[in-house]
Parts: sequence; structure tokens; C-alpha cells
Amino acid sequence: MTSPRRPSRRHVLGMAATLPLALTTDLALGAGAAGAATGPAYVMGYFTESTNLGAGTAYGLHLAVSLDGLEWTPLNQNNPVVTPTQGAGGLRDPFILRKQDGTFAVLATDLKGTDWNRNSQYIHVWDSADLRSLTGYRLLKLHDMATHSWAPEAFWDASRGQYGIVYSSVNSSGHNVLMVNYTTDFRTVSTPQVFFDPGYDVIDGSFALGVGGTHYMYFKDSSKQTLVGARSATLAPGSWQVFSTPVAHGGTEAPILVRSHSTGTWYLWGDTYTPNGVFYAWQTTDLASGTWTPVDQRRYTQPLNSKHGSIAPLTGTQYDNLLAHWGAPAWNRLKSYNHPDRYVRHAGFAGRIDPYPLDPYTDSQWKLVPGLADASGVSFQSVNYPDRYLRHYGYALRLDAPDGTSTFAKDATFHKVPGLADSSWTSFRSHNYPDRYLRHSGYALRIDPVATATDRADATFRIGY
Repeated sequence: MTSPRRPSRRHVLGMAATLPLALTTDLALGAGAAGAATGPAYVMGYFTESTNLGAGTAYGLHLAVSLDGLEWTPLNQNNPVVTPTQGAGGLRDPFILRKQDGTFAVLATDLKGTDWNRNSQYIHVWDSADLRSLTGYRLLKLHDMATHSWAPEAFWDASRGQYGIVYSSVNSSGHNVLMVNYTTDFRTVSTPQVFFDPGYDVIDGSFALGVGGTHYMYFKDSSKQTLVGARSATLAPGSWQVFSTPVAHGGTEAPILVRSHSTGTWYLWGDTYTPNGVFYAWQTTDLASGTWTPVDQRRYTQPLNSKHGSIAPLTGTQYDNLLAHWGAPAWNRLKSYNHPDRYVRHAGFAGRIDPYPLDPYTDSQWKLVPGLADASGVSFQSVNYPDRYLRHYGYALRLDAPDGTSTFAKDATFHKVPGLADSSWTSFRSHNYPDRYLRHSGYALRIDPVATATDRADATFRIGY
């Protein structure tokens, strides 16, 4: 199989044996996934929901890794690495915390599916040395109220010498507020307190601590379906003051605050609250300003079907070990350069590019195998129709089964070249019509000569997952 080169630990430079343990994640953003990273590697935890909650929906802990925090490699074929066995028997909103001793705790909502009326007073908890094995699984009770414990996140409160577990529950106010319990071991917790109540429904807190002497938290304002920032000088319950301009792309939830290790730029991630949510990212050079601008979607790609993620730093050794233990996908997706919300897929056996998410999602998964007519090239084997390949016929791309002829083999063979619009991306030259390239036109795939800037953009793709 031909696929993007797996980045190795030697590209993770300047890494200390133990990473900084602030809740803020420093991202080495901007380098390609296979390029040299200037900071730590990263792991994302998430669950999956596909369109209409069909195949590809799994309420277990999924992991993906990245060297740059933008392009992600799902592990274990994008299947769960662990699934809860107690409570609801499923999870949502997993949060990976790198603890003070360098090991990990994984927290998650005790909920399988979308039964929002289920009121669990518990969260799922695992311990892990390196995320290759997860041990000590347990349910942790947070309160005795007749309400839920949604989207737990945790941070180290140095002034208390304890971790704060922040989550959403409905209290006597009648709307969701952020609650907090304190713990040293994620086995016993203090009495819950109201952590943040701005007077309207809020869920999903994400933190950046000690930035210029101030602590920051972004959350979802459920009344407006936007992400909003608050800040505090002390981390104390009740000390948070709203200050930012709201950001959203449609209805948006699940904020993740991270900072570029190389540039100091701040990134705010969020995803839409529908099944198979779409991740979006915003950026700012001044967290205190509370204003954000959208990040070009060419720069980042979420793991397939991922929902409500969290990001934690890894050492280079941990990155390599996770890839070796769980494995990278045996398939790829191809992202359009000039329509980065669209991916190559087949529909009715015709090749085209369509917006993510799409149904069935397996229409957009491909195995890039040695070319049928020339092993130095590639052929696109469908994952859900493995007896069929993308080939051109009358210059249009369609998904067909080989007929045993050399013509078919040539029609289904392409040669990878540096992207015609961006050399860090990829273009595909036809094997038997070498003056023509795979491109989209009116969203349909074809092979055409390339002459203009638009042609070059139409013929440029990113090989990812």
C-alpha cells in the first residue's frame, strides 16, 4: 500500500523527557505531518458518530496522533481502543489529562448514544502510563443530584495541590452550570461546588492556565450555540468573568484551547453539535483580546467521524509507541485543495468530491495500492467495494471492476507528483494520458489537461485519513 510516510520520533525535536504539565497544550503547528516538528507530538481522544448514527458510530475511546496538531492519524483503524463496561456501557466527550507525574488519566461522560434525559451522577475513569494500555477502569461518582455529569475536563490547581474536575450539571438555577470537584487520585472527590454560572445554560469548559498571570476558560453558551471565553486570576469557583467575542460556525460546542509551540499563536477548536460533527478552528495571537479569526481548512483535518475531542501532549517515544502498538489506518482519504471541506468519493459508482460528512462515509475511503499497470504508480481501490477501482472512461472517473484487459489497468493507474497548486500536496497524472491529471470539474472527477491556476487547484489533493 502506498500511503503518507509515517513520521518518526527523530522529527520530534527539542523534547524533554517529561513535557510541561500545564493544562494548556503547546502545539507545533504549521509543519506538515511528515515534516520536522519543533515541539512535542500530540494525541487526540474522541468518540465517533457517523451521519444518521449509522455505521461508524462507536461510543468508546478513540485515539489519533499528530506531529503538528493539524493532520491526524487515527489509531486502531479508527476503532475504539477501549469501551466502558459499566454505567451506560458507552462514553461521550473523552478528556485526556497528562498528570503531574507524566502519566495519564482519561475521563468521559457516562452516556451511550443521545439519550440526553439519562442522568448519570458518574463519569468513566481510566489510568494509563502511555495510552498503550488503560487500567484501573472505574466509575467515579461526582454528586447526588438528579442530573447529569457531562463533558468532564480536569486541570491541576497548584494553589490547592489538587486536580479540579469540571463538568456540566443542572443545579437549582434550572439550567446547566459548570460544577467542580477536587481530587488527588481520581478515586475520591470533594463535595461538588458551582464553578461557573453566568446565568444561562453553559457546558463544555476548556482551559488555558497561567497565561500572562491569567487563567482562561472557553465554554459553550447553549442559548446561542457559540463558544465564549471567561477569565480568572485565581481559578477559584465563582471567580470567572466573561470577556470574549463569541465564535461559532453554525451551532458549535466542545472547545479545545491549544497554543502553537513554534509561533505562540493560540488555536480554538470546536465542533458542530449534530451527529458526525465537523471540526472548525480559529486563531489569535493575543488570548487576552478575546477575538478570533478562522483557520484555513486546508491546514487541518479531523479524524474521520470524530466528535468532541481533547488534545494532550506526547513525547516522541510515546508517539512512536502508540503508532507501533495500535497501528495506522490501512486506508486513506483524499481532500480537495480548493474545496477543503470536500473529499474524493464514489456515488452511484461515479467519482466526485462531496462535503464532509457524507453518507456512507466508506465511499470516501481508499486503499492506494501499487498501480495495476505500473507498480511505480498508484491505483485507488475502494474500501467498501474492494473488487472495484477508480478508472477513467471517456475521461470521466468511475468505479469499476477490472475486466482483465490492459486498457483497464492503464485507465486505473496514476502517478503521484508534487501538487500542481501546492507542492506540499499531491497531484495524480494519468498513466496512459500523461498530459492529463485527475481533477474535479463541477465536483465530478475526470482527467484533463492542466493549463490555468484553476485547473491546477482542481487537480491538487491531500492524502490523509
